[in-house]
Amino acid sequence: MRIRAVIVRIVRQFIHDKRTLALLVVAPLLVLSLMYLVFNGDTYQPKIGTVQLPAAITEKLTAADAEVTTYDTVEAAEAALADQEIDAFIRLDQGAAQVKLEGSDPSKNRAVMLLMQKTLQGQATPAGITQNPNGNAAAPEFEYLHGSADMSSFDSFSPVLIGLFAFFFVFLIAGVSFLRERTSGTLERLLATPLRRWEIVVGYMAGFGIFTSLQAVLIAGFTVYALGSLMVGSFGYVLLIMLLLSLTALSFGTLLSAFANTEFQMIQFIPIVIVPQVFFSGLFDLESISPWLRWITHITPLKYGADALHGIMIRGEGWSGIALDVYVLAGLSFVFMLANVLALRKHRKI
Repeated sequence: MRIRAVIVRIVRQFIHDKRTLALLVVAPLLVLSLMYLVFNGDTYQPKIGTVQLPAAITEKLTAADAEVTTYDTVEAAEAALADQEIDAFIRLDQGAAQVKLEGSDPSKNRAVMLLMQKTLQGQATPAGITQNPNGNAAAPEFEYLHGSADMSSFDSFSPVLIGLFAFFFVFLIAGVSFLRERTSGTLERLLATPLRRWEIVVGYMAGFGIFTSLQAVLIAGFTVYALGSLMVGSFGYVLLIMLLLSLTALSFGTLLSAFANTEFQMIQFIPIVIVPQVFFSGLFDLESISPWLRWITHITPLKYGADALHGIMIRGEGWSGIALDVYVLAGLSFVFMLANVLALRKHRKI
């Protein structure tokens, strides 16, 4: 009977705790659904540009499920490659295939290389391609616009990872810390002073921001200088994006803490808020996902931060390449801070 009483108490506790029930039931189904949509998408089709190639080669590329675009000049193909409209372009130089890869994504590089292998090592050598002494098509020569053949997967993923770690830990620490301020009565005492709501929010953002900025600098510096991650662009721009990403996570975490009563409830936001951003941050190829699902990337702060960091560290982009991401992150931070001010209304009327 005593064991039964304990069981009944726990069951009743769960029934009345809707957040925990959602975490047990809804969150796993949501994450599994996202994993299904990400990993069970269509096979990626390389985007290939061609410059004055024989029709037979173009036909073989198309038959191998590549998206082929024909350019009249090498300069036009170079421009398309720089704008990431294609993954690579192919031209012939004295009978040898010259392939220039965009290079910033190792998985796409491998897809293009495999495609070229299938195209040139068929039953018959395509017209216009020089044969080697064994009677097979001469191996294509590869060059890279960004990166190199030695670029590792960590070099490609590190911009996303440092953005993810900065966002996740700042979000969690800021949310839990602000929750403690509220539950311990510190926030209530501040609200009893002449301080306005916006002054309290700005003060908290600045105070927490000192330590989150330090964390951002340490994460970026350790990744680039200690772990040796590829770094082509300006480290100053990396710090700018990391600081903006941390500020966005800080303001977002404090906002959601207003809807939690315990630290456990704050942690319950992770499967709903953080996990989806991981899937749409750039760690996985989004071009194979159904188009109707890609709109989610436009509302995830981590995606903008990861895109900017990837462009700086891998492609060496400057201000023009990251300006949009900077404006979006700054705008999201402002919106979340404004929402924080409004959320304080339930604690004090001004």
